[in-house]
Amino acid sequence: MAMEMAASAVASEFVLDRCDAVPALIGRHEDFLIVSGLAGTSRDVAALTQDGAHTYTMAGAMGGACMIGLGLALSRPDKRVLVVTGDGELLMNVGALSTIAVLNPANLAIVCVDNGHYGETGYQKSHTSLGVDLEKIAAGSGIKATRTISADAELADGARLLREGNGTAFVVLRVKPTDPPAFRRNMDPSACRNRFRGALLG
Repeated sequence: MAMEMAASAVASEFVLDRCDAVPALIGRHEDFLIVSGLAGTSRDVAALTQDGAHTYTMAGAMGGACMIGLGLALSRPDKRVLVVTGDGELLMNVGALSTIAVLNPANLAIVCVDNGHYGETGYQKSHTSLGVDLEKIAAGSGIKATRTISADAELADGARLLREGNGTAFVVLRVKPTDPPAFRRNMDPSACRNRFRGALLG
C-alpha cells in the first residue's frame, strides 16, 4: 500500500506535454551540437531541428548518449553540447553521470526527458515512475547544476541552466507518458554520422 501511494504521488509530477515542453526548454537549438538518445527523444530532437545536420540521433545503442556527448564536449570545448536522452536510456547506464561529474566539462548540458515509462516497448513503467529520482542521482554523482522541471513556470529557469557554462548541467524534464512527435527521421546510421561530421568540422 505504501509503495502504491508513493507511486501515485510521483505520477502526479508527469503532466507536461513533451511536444511543447522539449522545444520550450531547449529554445534556439542551433546554439548546440545535439546528441539524442533512442526512440522518443530522437524523435523530439528530429522534429525540433527538422533532422538538422547539427544533431546526432542515436538508434540501437541504449545507454550510450551521455558518454558520446561527454566525448564530444571534451574534444570540442569551443562548442556547446546538449545530450537529450530518456529515463529508460539513462537508467541503462546511470554510472555515466559519475564520470561526467568528475570531468565536468563546462560546455556540456544533459536533458533527461522523463515520462516514467519505456515508450518504445509498450509503455511499461520505468523506475522513475516508482520513486527513483534521476536528479538526486546526478547530484549525488557530483554534478552541481541540476534541476527537475515538472511545470510550465519552471521551463525558463531550466533553459537558462542549459546555457550557463560554469560546469556540466543536468535537467530532468518530467512529461506525460504520451507519444513523441510523429516525425520521420533519417534512420540510416552512416548518413547521420557523415552529416553530423560535416557539421562538426564545418
